[in-house]
Amino acid sequence: MTLDVQAEQWLRGLADSGLPPLNDMPVPMAREVFSTALADSSLKPCKIADISDRSIPGPNGDIPIRIYTPEGNGAFPILVYFHGGGWVLGNLDGSDGVCTLLAKRSGAVVVSVAYRLAPEHPAPGAAEDCYSATKWVSDNAALINGDSERIAVGGESAGGNLAAVVALMSRNYGTPNLQFQLLMYPVVDYDLKTPSYHQYGNDYFLTTDMMRWFFDNYANNPDMLQDWRVSPLRAPDLSGLPATRIITAEYDPTRDGSEAYASRLVAAGTTVTLKRYQGQIHGFTALAGVMGQGKTALEDATDHLREVFRQSWEPRLWLTR
Repeated sequence: MTLDVQAEQWLRGLADSGLPPLNDMPVPMAREVFSTALADSSLKPCKIADISDRSIPGPNGDIPIRIYTPEGNGAFPILVYFHGGGWVLGNLDGSDGVCTLLAKRSGAVVVSVAYRLAPEHPAPGAAEDCYSATKWVSDNAALINGDSERIAVGGESAGGNLAAVVALMSRNYGTPNLQFQLLMYPVVDYDLKTPSYHQYGNDYFLTTDMMRWFFDNYANNPDMLQDWRVSPLRAPDLSGLPATRIITAEYDPTRDGSEAYASRLVAAGTTVTLKRYQGQIHGFTALAGVMGQGKTALEDATDHLREVFRQSWEPRLWLTR
C-alpha cells in the first residue's frame, strides 16, 4: 500500500519544520517539542461528565493520575491508560483527547497514569508505577465510581509496552484480574534488526536511531534490555493473559515485533484481535486530530472494548435474577 495521504502531509510538515530528530535533542528540549507536536496534531478533548486529577501512592513516591468519567450512572468499567513517548517523553495533557474519546465511547472510567520517565528513572521504574496504579484502581474502584471486576489496561507505543507488562505482572501476582488489554503499536522487543526496521526505520517519523535512543535512556544495561519488563516478547510464558486487541501500522518499524507478540499470545491460548492499518505510521492514533484513520482506529478499538465490558457484565446480571 502507498503511504496514507494525511500521514504523508504530516511527515512533510515535520520535515519542513527544520527541527532535528528528537534523538538529537537534549531530553528537556525533546520533551517540549514532543508535547507541542501532540498539542497541534492530537484529538481535541470531547465533553464528558468529569475530568479530575489526583495523586496516589506509588513504589517511589506519589503517582499523578487523571480520571475521566463518562456520562451516566456507575459503577463503570475501568480502562487504565498509559501514554506513549518512548518512556522518555509524554505527559497526561498529551492524552486528553484520546482519553476523553475512550471514556465517552466505551462508557468506561479512564484513568491515565503519569509514570516516572527515563533517563531520570530507568527501567523498571515506569512499569512498577503502572502496575501500582492499576492495583490501586482495582483496590479503590469505588472511589472513582468504577467496577473492580471490569478492568482493562491500554496504551500506545511505549504505553502499549507498559500495558503488556502490567498484564504480565498482574498474572504473575494474581491481582488484579484484568478483562482486556488494548495495545496500540506496542514496543515489545529491543530487536532493531527485524524486516520492518529495515524497511521503515528511516523517513517515517519513528526511526531506528530514535528507538535506540529510547532504549538507551530507558534500559541502561544489556541485561535489562532482555528483561520481559522491557521486552515482553521475551517473556518465557504468555499464557493466562486477558483478551487482547493489537493495532499495528504498515509503515512502522516496530510492526513486526507487535505482530510477533500477537502470534505468541494466540499460541498461548489468548483471544487476540490483530488489526494492521495499511499506509499508516507509528503514532497515528496519537495524531488522530490530523489523521482520520487514527480516529477510526480509536473508535473501532473502543467499540471492541465496550463489547468486552458488556459481555463480562451480562453473566453477573443473569446470576442476580
